[in-house]
Amino acid sequence: MSSQDQSIRSNGFPDVSVPAPLRMTEEEFVAWCDEDTRAEWVDGEVVMMSPANYEHASLQKWLGGVLAIYVEEHDLGTLLGPEYQARLPERPSRRVPDILFVSKARENLIERTQLRGAPDLCIEIVSPDSEARDWREKYLEYEAAGVNEYWVIDPASEHVEVYALTEREDGPAKYQRVAEQEGVILSTVLEGLRLPVEWLWPATRPKMLEAIQKLGLVGG
Repeated sequence: MSSQDQSIRSNGFPDVSVPAPLRMTEEEFVAWCDEDTRAEWVDGEVVMMSPANYEHASLQKWLGGVLAIYVEEHDLGTLLGPEYQARLPERPSRRVPDILFVSKARENLIERTQLRGAPDLCIEIVSPDSEARDWREKYLEYEAAGVNEYWVIDPASEHVEVYALTEREDGPAKYQRVAEQEGVILSTVLEGLRLPVEWLWPATRPKMLEAIQKLGLVGG
């Protein structure tokens, strides 16, 4: 039994898993990290993630459901999350965005257990333990990897920022903030999407059926 698999057995009590080592190779991480383990791998370091809180989980479920229907109805590609790994080769890292989208032209990168390359869109929902990771670390990592669009949503402060990768003449492409128009998110990746920002917050969030009706995805 490897050190990653060991557990402590106490008489009369369930097994208690030994915490993962802080560093391991990518091969070790792939072998160790199963579907019940919330963790990412960044350049040899294991990043453990806390279980999602209610606000995070409910928004991820609602937004993922609405966007999945939008993507399917417009035949745009594939929407995945929240437990599917994206392998970004630049650093390298294995990230697990809350929601990711891959366009039809790049669906060949989708493998059984990982996306082999950068998603076209990543969405991260900020939790108390992920503020620095989502606002800075993943921003820089997704930018360098070529993720075309990045949404950062903070339910606690009811604040969202959308960034689109923009080509520059004097260097590599960089993120630029995509301004909301009259309180509506206009995606540069999900063609035609107009998502009211207020829908993201509990007090003003419509039911999923109402939302997809308003987006013109089903009849009213």
